[in-house]
Amino acid sequence: MIDQQVSLRGGAARLPVRPRTGRFLVLAAVFVCAACGLVYELELVALASYLIGDSVTQASVVLSVMVFAMGIGSLLAKRLRCHAAVGFGLIEAALALIGGSSALVLYASFAWLGESQYALVGFSLAIGVLIGAEIPLLMTLIQRVDRQDAGGAVADLFAADYVGALVGGLAFPFLLLPMLGQLTGALLTGAVNAAAGGALVLWVFRRDLTPGSRRLLVVVNVSVIAVLATATFLVDDFEQAARRAVYGDQVRVAVQTGVQEVVLTGTDRDSLGLYLDGRLRVSARDEHRYHEALVHPAMNGPRARVLILGGGDGLAAREVLRYGDVRSVTLVEIDPAVTRLARTDPALSELNGHAYRDPRLTAVGADAFTWLRADHHRYDVVISDLPDPGITASTKLYSAEFYGLIAEALAPRGRLVVHAGPPEVRPRTFWTVEASVRAGGLATRPYRIPGRPSGHPSGFTASPDRLGAGGRPPEGWGFVLAAAGPVGEPGLGAGAPVPRSLGEAELREGARAADGLRLPGQVPSTLIHPRYWEET
Repeated sequence: MIDQQVSLRGGAARLPVRPRTGRFLVLAAVFVCAACGLVYELELVALASYLIGDSVTQASVVLSVMVFAMGIGSLLAKRLRCHAAVGFGLIEAALALIGGSSALVLYASFAWLGESQYALVGFSLAIGVLIGAEIPLLMTLIQRVDRQDAGGAVADLFAADYVGALVGGLAFPFLLLPMLGQLTGALLTGAVNAAAGGALVLWVFRRDLTPGSRRLLVVVNVSVIAVLATATFLVDDFEQAARRAVYGDQVRVAVQTGVQEVVLTGTDRDSLGLYLDGRLRVSARDEHRYHEALVHPAMNGPRARVLILGGGDGLAAREVLRYGDVRSVTLVEIDPAVTRLARTDPALSELNGHAYRDPRLTAVGADAFTWLRADHHRYDVVISDLPDPGITASTKLYSAEFYGLIAEALAPRGRLVVHAGPPEVRPRTFWTVEASVRAGGLATRPYRIPGRPSGHPSGFTASPDRLGAGGRPPEGWGFVLAAAGPVGEPGLGAGAPVPRSLGEAELREGARAADGLRLPGQVPSTLIHPRYWEET
């Protein structure tokens, strides 16, 4: 047994370093490449969730396609084992270029073509094939450095691979994303990937390379790093051009917060547009119609204490504060950057009537679900002005459990109003929200309000609603009015301020129209069984 082990080690390839040093360098390269590979994977999931929406679907697409492609890559790598060194060097250069530029190309596809799903699948497939080809070639290289038994080599490779994946997985959300952003972070990761793969082959395995293959690897790696460095230098100009393509020429504020991307467009309050994660949330041309329909029917009754969930732009608060008998308003917004803009931006603060200057309003920066679990106050009115339901982080805010928490927070004769999406475009989503509210212990009365053109390319989207099937803009807004007891027709209460565009007759007609669109048989959405999805 001792003679066999000596014979194996004696057959190791002639290298410029000691076998133990060479083995360490190969495992270090495995560590770096694994970290880079996981960063590419997470970057695709994060950017696709932001650009396309529905994070569960996008994560499933990326992960399943990538794992499938890794299997293909492993099979294809069998043909390169006799040229393992040069093959690994070229694969790492290709992976660095494709993975490093993937975020840039994906965002460009979204900005100028309006479609990024095909690019997402293509990058997932290409990156998966290249990552899958790494391990068979590295297995060959590490055995040429130090001919240990196959089981030990596999154990060492996978240990380095998994630890590298851990570091990459933690570096992406805690280091790369907050400090560099998605585009620069991906480009820098690609440069590190190319440098690690190229250095390993050109130094440790340089005696395995012919002069021609050595020159090829030098040229390819230098070119890849140069391309990524140039893109990094130009990334700010690219982002500005892409934002103009998405939002128009009047972008005033663009900030990536810890929660979302926030963009303000327009030169004054009359042309203002507020985009959250690429979707028009507020259009000054028609926001009053949405917020009047959301707020005023719920204010018909006792209204001394009001709770607003979401609505950090201050526009729902503006409507609430028009009632003189409101004593206190608590606004719970998860993104402090939105409330900060609503306070300080001249156009947005003018549009919300400087609501944050009113001493009756208290803003809280917190997740609405978590905050409700800890809060023990009672409210006459609860207004849910939250992002559109879907299989995303907002799903729990449209669950039966969430509405159960709201039911406990309602005072006697208290009312809840929920924005539930457009019933014509996404009827299953709308009626699932209504069923979830009922499952939370409340009686419901749905209603809808037709929209009016906002003047924006996206049409009737000055609300949390996404575009509907086939990119069709919603034709109005749907709401669910709820209370612990029977709920009458939505209307304007005594002492209500005069709305700009909403009347009693329109609200009554909206309730009848919603009943006519009822979709029976919808079951509630819960935390463990979410039932919202993209309707087509």
